[in-house]
Amino acid sequence: MNSIPPAAAPTAALDDPYYYLVNFRFVLRWVEARHAALLIDAERDFLGTFARLPQPAQALLVRMVMRKGELFRTARLGYAEIGDPAAALAPLVEAGLVEDDPALSLADLFRLLRLAELRRLLAEEMATLGLAASASKGVLQAALASQLAQVRRLSEWRSQAPGLLEGEQLVRLRIQAHCDRLRLMFFGNLRQDWAEFVLTELGRQRFEPVTFGPESRAFHHRCEVDGYLALHRLRERLEAGEVAATLASEVPAVPTDSSWLQSRRARLCLHLARQAERDGEEVLALTLYQQAGDGPSGLAEARIRRLRLMERRGDFAAAFALAASAESPGEQEAQALGRLLPRLRRRLGLAAQPPEPEPETPRWRLELPRAACVERAVCEHLGRPEAPVVYVENLLLNGLFGLLCWPALFAPLPGAFFHPFHAGPADLYRDDFVSRRRALFETCLAHLDDGSHAQAILATWRDKQGIASPFVHWEGLSAELLERALAAIPAAHLRACFERFLGDLRVNRAGLPDLIQFLPPGEEGALRYRFIEVKGPGDRLQDNQRRWLAHFHAHGIPVAVCHVVWSAALPAP
Repeated sequence: MNSIPPAAAPTAALDDPYYYLVNFRFVLRWVEARHAALLIDAERDFLGTFARLPQPAQALLVRMVMRKGELFRTARLGYAEIGDPAAALAPLVEAGLVEDDPALSLADLFRLLRLAELRRLLAEEMATLGLAASASKGVLQAALASQLAQVRRLSEWRSQAPGLLEGEQLVRLRIQAHCDRLRLMFFGNLRQDWAEFVLTELGRQRFEPVTFGPESRAFHHRCEVDGYLALHRLRERLEAGEVAATLASEVPAVPTDSSWLQSRRARLCLHLARQAERDGEEVLALTLYQQAGDGPSGLAEARIRRLRLMERRGDFAAAFALAASAESPGEQEAQALGRLLPRLRRRLGLAAQPPEPEPETPRWRLELPRAACVERAVCEHLGRPEAPVVYVENLLLNGLFGLLCWPALFAPLPGAFFHPFHAGPADLYRDDFVSRRRALFETCLAHLDDGSHAQAILATWRDKQGIASPFVHWEGLSAELLERALAAIPAAHLRACFERFLGDLRVNRAGLPDLIQFLPPGEEGALRYRFIEVKGPGDRLQDNQRRWLAHFHAHGIPVAVCHVVWSAALPAP
């Protein structure tokens, strides 16, 4: 298969009444071209059957796929471009894509019917239970909870209320699972949906054009798709309230050579472990934390939570042995171990080790009138025309990094981009993301060494304006802010920050100071700026903020922590 250029993925114009059908057909063609080997007969049959349907039937099926749920009343399937829904439904029913008069539970009817219709249908049950004729839907549902699972077809339910839904059909979509799988193969996730096409056409989001080669696809084996879907369903069931003990036994194995699926599995095990711990299932929680923390895709958070739970259970010796054996922990994990190990040493009667001294950061104390936003209050108090203060938090350094390293971040490497709607590379937070692009990042960072970084950053800001990026928040990055920052912050300071980003993109992009103040020449010696971390009453530094402060200290980057208290004499506004 030849490479597909960016222009081959247009969205349908919204003045086309069948814009959604054009987009759906595009997805089917894309999946069929790239994932044909991953489809089973039933899915291939669906693709063929859909292609042979008349256009109104295709359009109605897609309308149903894009709506919530699988059950529909024909009275609510009226679309001007489709016309008579009954006529459009007939080929869908004949092809087995839609079921006419499906079996319905009482719970289904509560979702489909209006309150007046429910009262009419359930009049006899309401009288038996002594419910008022004006009972609400919630009261009805609670009173009939024991009967919600009983199943009948609408024709049978109607025997209790002749004339109910006269002239209407109830139908069930039978191919939602196929469509979800196809959507997953296209997007590589179930977070994105058909609305991406519409939002792009409306201009509300724009994406970097990337050339797609034959290797540009989310999945290479059907078992990967199966594993993703199984993990997704378990997460949905957990969020719906099922107990972790039930779900833990159903966590599937996923291919060991798929680091991103291993990472998804680890994250599910972490969520299950946290729920098991909340439920008092501590032994199960320890097992799940171990599963989430072990291996190349293991999560530092899971390893730390496991150690804390072992400590809480009194397993001090085992926790100490495990903590002391940690190999090459990252900054986040090392910081947590630095707190945990001294406690375990005390518990075991071992000699204490001197703690690593925390670098001294300048600290200020300000007493200000109470305000809704403490950071903006500090901006107004400290800012002067010749030394303005700007509220930037994580957006400035992230934005400068994203603009300078745009070519590396959007390089079309295998596994990075596989559809036209990527806000960033799919492998952004995988362990090998930086190593696969190290030469590209070095080329970008070389602009910092020869002084061309400001020109490169501003050129990208102009050329890529509004295009989605995981690091660039366009609304907060004005040309004035960029120019001031690039004039004030030395290239060596930017390189130190950007190199730390590359050490752990997921973790290190957060925790940056709230404010930056631009200083006039000579006010603070050679310094032309300083970062300011603001802490309001009762607030304290978070771990990721402490790590950034230590990094700033190590590289001579000016920063201060400003502690704010409210003026007691002034009432709240």
